[in-house]
Amino acid sequence: MSGIDEADKTREQGIEFGELADRIVSHEYPATSDEFIDEYGDYEVEFPGGTQTLQNLFEPLQGETFDSPDDARQAILNMVDERAIGRKGYSDRNSPAIGEETEWTPESL
Repeated sequence: MSGIDEADKTREQGIEFGELADRIVSHEYPATSDEFIDEYGDYEVEFPGGTQTLQNLFEPLQGETFDSPDDARQAILNMVDERAIGRKGYSDRNSPAIGEETEWTPESL
């Protein structure tokens, strides 16, 4: 993702930013997570498994500073809970990666 043209999208990686997308782009940077909570804490992001408020997402970040809209968006994408990632343990690879746990058992042909 690069630049404000990308940052003002309302949907990315299955996360619906809604009105928050415009607020992120128009906000003055650098900005802290606390500033975002104060101004936009009640805004929600949506994903197939539910919603979360910006306050809920940014509270664990305790004063993190964002230098750009891209940084703030990435923080949101990083902080959404596991309901946003889809089916847990799903992989479309043929076999698990080294160290990856799976319930899949290879079959001999």
